[in-house]
Amino acid sequence: MNKKLGLHIGSRRFDVDVEGNFAIFLERQMAHDFNTEGNNDLKILLQAYVRKSHELYLQEEKIEKLLKEFDK
Repeated sequence: MNKKLGLHIGSRRFDVDVEGNFAIFLERQMAHDFNTEGNNDLKILLQAYVRKSHELYLQEEKIEKLLKEFDK
C-alpha cells in the first residue's frame, strides 16, 4: 500500500511517498508533530527534529543498557 503524505513548511508543500505499516505510523506521527492542515514555520520543523532526536537518544540508551545486561 503506497501513500502520499504532504506537509506545508515555510509556505511550500512537500510530499513523500511511503508504504505499508510505516505509512500509517508516519501519518500518525506527523499529525502529532505538525499542523497537517496548514502551514508550519521552520521553528516548528526544528522543534520536531530535536524532539525526535531526543526520543532516538533515549531509545539508544535503553538498548545499550539492555545489551550490557545480556553481557553479564
